[in-house]
Amino acid sequence: MIVSSIFMPLALAVLSEIGIPVLILGALGLVFGLVLAFAAKVFAVKLDPRVEQIIAALPGANCGACGKAGCAGYASSIVTEGVEINLCAPGGPEAVAKIAKIMGKTASVQAKRLAVIHCSSGGLNNTKWKYAYQGIESCKSAVNIADGPNLCTWGCLGFNDCQKACMFDAISVDDQGMRHIDPDKCTACGACVAACPRNLIMLIPETKHVTIKCSSKAKNPVAKQLCGTEKPCIGCGLCARKCPVQAITVENTLARIDYDKCIDCGLCASACPTKAIWDTKAGLRKTAYIEPEKCIGCTICAKVCPTNAIAGELKQLHTVNKDACIGCEQCVAKCPKKAIEMR
Repeated sequence: MIVSSIFMPLALAVLSEIGIPVLILGALGLVFGLVLAFAAKVFAVKLDPRVEQIIAALPGANCGACGKAGCAGYASSIVTEGVEINLCAPGGPEAVAKIAKIMGKTASVQAKRLAVIHCSSGGLNNTKWKYAYQGIESCKSAVNIADGPNLCTWGCLGFNDCQKACMFDAISVDDQGMRHIDPDKCTACGACVAACPRNLIMLIPETKHVTIKCSSKAKNPVAKQLCGTEKPCIGCGLCARKCPVQAITVENTLARIDYDKCIDCGLCASACPTKAIWDTKAGLRKTAYIEPEKCIGCTICAKVCPTNAIAGELKQLHTVNKDACIGCEQCVAKCPKKAIEMR
């Protein structure tokens, strides 16, 4: 009884000091919560149902290949800004078809592209070093120290930022430290392009098989001294002179291909003295053959042939000089009667 008589007044005093403020704060919290709930209902922004449908149609990679902040941002832009519906590289034709149906538009699929590394060095045994780098194993970190540890300041640093950035497991590294891109897995999302601090990676059309595997701007013979593979571009210009459609230009002793002009004939690769140009279709190209029963002698094929390999008079059967044919298939694409096939 004595203890309770002592502590009861103390407890009541504590409750009066603490309990009342707690009750007041709780009441205020309840009021503010009701106000916010009411405001959320009144001022709610109604989301177009098509946005959610498009999000469901996209692969959810959030890679940024479309130029927007993730799949949700792209879906919203399609509905509210009228952005093109074929910008999702990972989604491909399937996603385009679904979005076209949702938006009531005609599906138009972009030509598939693939990532290509413009450097043939970067491996363990084919890169020449100027110092032993012992920092963070990242290309972006290494390039900031004395312009990178490799002698070729345009070449691959070899710390695989591109592989780490790839969300589709399309880039692998072999036992020699060389990077390889799997065309079946590559979605052309561009993540590896953005990850490379030396801008060695670009996206090219899947139908093109010729690439310049070098980014060095050094002049010969310095270029050969710097490159671990000894297959650098030396800017000699032979490829540009050999190209029948002027698709190659040489600037700062470095050749580059304009793939909008390139007909994928492979002549540049065969002309390159240092083998800096790779042709994955070398030896596999076929020559054109004109089917006599279909040819009407319209001369269109002869006019588009970049090497003048097709000859014939108007309204007469045309023939192909197999030694001059480079297998570019320009004639096949232009023939109105489908009289030409590759053999």
